[in-house]
Amino acid sequence: MAVNLDKPQNWKTDIAASVDMYNKWFMTFAPKAFRATRVKTTKNVEEALEQTSNLTDIKPETLKAWPGVLPTLRMATCPPIAVDRLVGLSGASKNLVKKLEEGSLPPRMVEADLNSDLDKIGDIIEKMADPDIFVWLGRTNPATKEEVHRAATIVADRLCGAVANPIIRNAQEQRQLAYMAKWLDARGYTKLPDKHDFDFRSMPPGTYSFRMNVPVGDLDGGRTVNIPVDAVIKRLSAAEGDFPLLVEAKSAGDFTNTNKRRKEEAQKVNQLHATYGKDVEFILFLCGYFDSGYLGYEAAEGIDWVWEHRIDDLQEFAL
Repeated sequence: MAVNLDKPQNWKTDIAASVDMYNKWFMTFAPKAFRATRVKTTKNVEEALEQTSNLTDIKPETLKAWPGVLPTLRMATCPPIAVDRLVGLSGASKNLVKKLEEGSLPPRMVEADLNSDLDKIGDIIEKMADPDIFVWLGRTNPATKEEVHRAATIVADRLCGAVANPIIRNAQEQRQLAYMAKWLDARGYTKLPDKHDFDFRSMPPGTYSFRMNVPVGDLDGGRTVNIPVDAVIKRLSAAEGDFPLLVEAKSAGDFTNTNKRRKEEAQKVNQLHATYGKDVEFILFLCGYFDSGYLGYEAAEGIDWVWEHRIDDLQEFAL
């Protein structure tokens, strides 16, 4: 039975209520989430400065020991260097730079080539280090503790600015799942431990789990891939063999990004149905900027949803 996908007469009112709910949360909690991330990032930048002698000696050994430092180093230059620009300026391997961005090293790169390219990257960072931020560069006396902290804060702001949307999105998702957990707990459900041995089909009735992998593809010895699902809920009334309800928690701070990403859910549900049949239920848990274009697309794909501002609609899915 459809809950919201077949009621377009309600969409306009629900969209407005959802936008209001998201904006209220954003004004209250988003700055706190951003500040907390900035404090943590500042400490990471200070550590990066310590490891590189305050940007005066970026050795290949340092980059090999701490490959994840590269995003910080890119934000320490004037102007900040994008990944592709760094590849072009340094002449280093594009694959190497990509791996460094991911926090690792190419496993099969020849050691001599690796050291040579890391030297090139270090040279570019040192030459382009922002002298207005790192005021000790070019002088004889070393950086003071206050100067290092000030510089680290500026670079941390640059880093956080580049990933502001993911920071906010992650904080909002955590809040959504906590709200769903509170609703489920009040109705007699039990959250499985974060590390458990159940797959989504063998969960006991009346349990739920967050951020669970669901395999799709050829399960009879062929290639499979895991689909991450935000919430997996095994109904209290479930019989042996019944599928749990799969829920994707989604939030958005503007209408543009939701319409860019609306095909992601359709792809997931198609993979699930192709693997397990039409009995698998996949719904959305929405808060924020989801317009009628987005809702119409999901409805056409047979994907229903629950608005966070009306969470009791979860009862309509026999929970």
